Amino acid sequence: MIETTERFLREIAEKVGAEAVEEIHLFPPIRQGGVETGAAVIAAGAPVGERHTVYSASYRLTLKGADRGKWEVEVTAEADAPLLTVVDVVHGVMKRAGEQFEPERLSGAELRSIVGDATLSRAPVSSLPYTGGE
Repeated sequence: MIETTERFLREIAEKVGAEAVEEIHLFPPIRQGGVETGAAVIAAGAPVGERHTVYSASYRLTLKGADRGKWEVEVTAEADAPLLTVVDVVHGVMKRAGEQFEPERLSGAELRSIVGDATLSRAPVSSLPYTGGE
């Protein structure tokens, strides 16, 4: 897993709460005009009647120019829905994008394994310097 993806996952874990995440669907990043963007769909929350909070998340990393290293992340609660609906949302995003890619699916346990206790003991990721790695 590349550094930028791990950084994005840490941000999601901090904003949503790593323990609350049931699954994440990560879409491949897009590089265009000196900027990299990425997106994810997240299902989180203790199932109450099998409903989860569905979040959208995105990041924007400036790779070139005066703002090189600028990092922005947005995580927004979009809806409450059954877990099966999250799969429908992911397929809808794929269809609108006109791509035949499959987003990477991570379980909540896989997310917690990647971010570990770092989300509890580190400074917020947005304050960390960009190291230029992939």
